[in-house]
Amino acid sequence: MSKKRPTYTEEFRRDAVELLRASGKPLSQIARELGVSQASLRKWRDALLGGSAGGDPGAGGSRIEPGASAKELWVENQRLVRENIHLKRQREILKKAASILAEDPQLGMR
Repeated sequence: MSKKRPTYTEEFRRDAVELLRASGKPLSQIARELGVSQASLRKWRDALLGGSAGGDPGAGGSRIEPGASAKELWVENQRLVRENIHLKRQREILKKAASILAEDPQLGMR
């Protein structure tokens, strides 16, 4: 016998996603508290917020959710400024390394 999946109203889905967004709690905890599967809650979040709103910290994407406070935006901006400086330094090092490696090794031996 197959299990019948529960159906949830659009209002319930919107409220669940808003709770997830505003609470700061992990998706797994919110899903458990609401009695829904993590996959369902993730699917609702992606549909309503346009993709993975939380973002994967290792993916390089924004870590700020829609409706973030000014302080959260400022902190994220500062993180991005630091990251930009770091990436510019890396690029300059790689440019120098590429120019060294592109030199003819025979010219330096004469």
